[in-house]
Amino acid sequence: MPEHKAVYSHGILSAILLSLSFFVVSNLSPASDLPRPEHPRPDMQRDAWLNLNGPWEFAETDDAEQTFLGDAAYPDTIIVPFPRESELSGLNRTGFIQHVWYRRTFQMPATWQGGRVRLHIGAADWRTNVWVNGQHVGEHVGGSAPFAFEITHALQPGDNAVIIHCFDDTASGIQATGKQSHRPESHGAVYTRVTGIWQTVWLERVGSSFIRGLRITGDPKTGEVEFSAEVDGARPGMQLWVSVLPGEEYRSDTQAFGRTDADRLNTRVRLKIQNPIAWSIENPHLYNAQLQLRDGDETLDVMNTYFGLREITLHGAALLINGKPVFQRLVLDQGYYPDGIWTAPTDEALRRDIELSLAAGFNGARLHQKVFEPRFLYWADRLGYLVWGEFPNWGLNYGDPRGHLPVITEWTELVQRDRNHPAVVGWCPFNETDGAGPLQNALFQLTRAIDPTRPVIDTSGWTHSLPREDVLVTDDHDYNQDPESFRARWGFFDPLLHSLPPRYGVKSYLGTAFFLSEYGGIGWNTGEGGWGYGNNPRTLEAFYARYQGLTEVLLDNPAMFGFCYTQLYDIEQERNGIYTYDRKPKFDIDRIRAVNVREAAYEKEPLMFAPHVDMTWSVLVGSALDDGAALWRYTTDPPGDGWTAPQFDASAWKTGAGGFGQGRGLDRITGTPWESSDIWIRQEFTVGALEMDAAALVIRHDEDTEVYLNGTFIWSAAGHIDEYRGANLTDAVRSHLIAGRNVIAAHTHQTHGGQFIDLALLLGRAR
Repeated sequence: MPEHKAVYSHGILSAILLSLSFFVVSNLSPASDLPRPEHPRPDMQRDAWLNLNGPWEFAETDDAEQTFLGDAAYPDTIIVPFPRESELSGLNRTGFIQHVWYRRTFQMPATWQGGRVRLHIGAADWRTNVWVNGQHVGEHVGGSAPFAFEITHALQPGDNAVIIHCFDDTASGIQATGKQSHRPESHGAVYTRVTGIWQTVWLERVGSSFIRGLRITGDPKTGEVEFSAEVDGARPGMQLWVSVLPGEEYRSDTQAFGRTDADRLNTRVRLKIQNPIAWSIENPHLYNAQLQLRDGDETLDVMNTYFGLREITLHGAALLINGKPVFQRLVLDQGYYPDGIWTAPTDEALRRDIELSLAAGFNGARLHQKVFEPRFLYWADRLGYLVWGEFPNWGLNYGDPRGHLPVITEWTELVQRDRNHPAVVGWCPFNETDGAGPLQNALFQLTRAIDPTRPVIDTSGWTHSLPREDVLVTDDHDYNQDPESFRARWGFFDPLLHSLPPRYGVKSYLGTAFFLSEYGGIGWNTGEGGWGYGNNPRTLEAFYARYQGLTEVLLDNPAMFGFCYTQLYDIEQERNGIYTYDRKPKFDIDRIRAVNVREAAYEKEPLMFAPHVDMTWSVLVGSALDDGAALWRYTTDPPGDGWTAPQFDASAWKTGAGGFGQGRGLDRITGTPWESSDIWIRQEFTVGALEMDAAALVIRHDEDTEVYLNGTFIWSAAGHIDEYRGANLTDAVRSHLIAGRNVIAAHTHQTHGGQFIDLALLLGRAR
């Protein structure tokens, strides 16, 4: 049975339990001799299984010759399920390699007579082929999804030899690699690679007909639950029996049983649980269930699972869990381990990561650029920990169609694998994409079709490509380290900006469920070669002040249902975690927790619907996106005092069209190249009658920028943005704009990477 605590009742037909003796073999390999000995799929667990983790013969090569399919000696030994790059594999080899080979023998348990045998691999990167006793039994493409092959026909008495070959070309552009480095070394925000097997390998005995797939949906209000099973080998007369079984605690009013005729496509059993208990972060209540496939008096298959009753609904801009505005205090978790890379050293390590997060006041995680193993989701279910599932899309060349089908196929497998977990509250197939619009839009629609019970984000970050009417939930990333300017951006969603002309592409989050899904990333103890976002605080108190200042901005916005702080722990050279890479606290965790758990404005009164503002806009100063925009005066040399004042003589400055800058993807909006660290720009404009109800600045900058009107400071922001954003400057413009001649001026300072500045100033009249 799944290893979780739940509350159940007693008293169903005794015949339901009579067939428990059918599968009596339990973990046939001694746990003490195995790495990762626990059952890898507590959500689809049978008693007859054999763990194949441990020592395997191993070979690696960069050629595609099939030498190791024969009797050739394998030169090495590897400890499965750990990848060759990890210390726990026994190899710790981090260089590039394209072909890896695994071989071992096994004997079938004497009790496994009759039925069918399947070989499971939890995950292997990237294209995997398997042979048993020289017979090819299957191929799988993808580095994150589980797969299984039937091997009954290839088995023989005594020893059976299994060979697994994985091909992995990390830098090919057709593989989704997530945060695996495409260089020999780790760098920036990418880390050590993973090649070949990295999750548990095991055998499973099933009946002549068996339950291949399962989908569970339930309603916490009514207690109605539907089990939809895919039955392999269904025949007329078969039935699927489903029962909610007595658990570790006795309860007389929470049990149900149902059965239906079995077929391959439409085997659905509907149950009703009396006095249902919802799964929540406060009370992560789980129900045990057992599925039996029966043919008359014969039990062909028994599978144990569990489920939770949890509902997610969207009401305007509010994402509700069981009808309540639960503020999602998420942390970025990338699933890396110092000794196992993508593979947790133990099941306890999976649980411990969640416990460390909860201790710091987070109630969930964005599982980032890696597909976490089912055991992690199992612990999230048990501990009441919210998670968003994501695909490791980094590394893909979206312009190469060879990579599209593997992504679509594998993402489908992964959503089907994880959709029964109550802890999973949303999907986000991609992250920070560039040029992936058609593919990510297709994946959005596919995900909605597979799982209509959860919200889906097309891609996390700033490159959303869905038509507005299709958007369910949206997000953004912002690593601004200044709490004051961070509050100016995120403390309040101004309905005025919702009415700006669409040509600017200014995002308006009002009316749509929104959270800031990456922020913070504050570096501390970065050491040589390490980094965090922005300038590291000089003292611990400065760190706490920055952490509190940034986080409270998000807690104070009633239109935001959550945040995600970067990140839970350091990873290699990226040292901006709450914990070190080996999971030791870097800070006073109680102080971090006190900031995180403060009541959010969203929890008190969520802003479900945006107030409407109807405005007609006129352009005073045009941007590169405006037709007929006037030229600017500019200089890259320090202009001296008074350069923002109307009377300043800028006639010696150069003349150029906005925007100013250089960098990838900016050609369309770059009117004048700028490659130095600083630029100062000015433009004169004339205003007739001062008739206005509102004023807005539209700006795109990389990096720190200050804006002045008639010599008076009116706006600033630190860092860079990769889009045009709006700012409500009604009060400032009303105070400093005059009839006749005016001057707007801006200074932008850039430290590294590309540089850019472009802006527009608009006046609005209410309709």
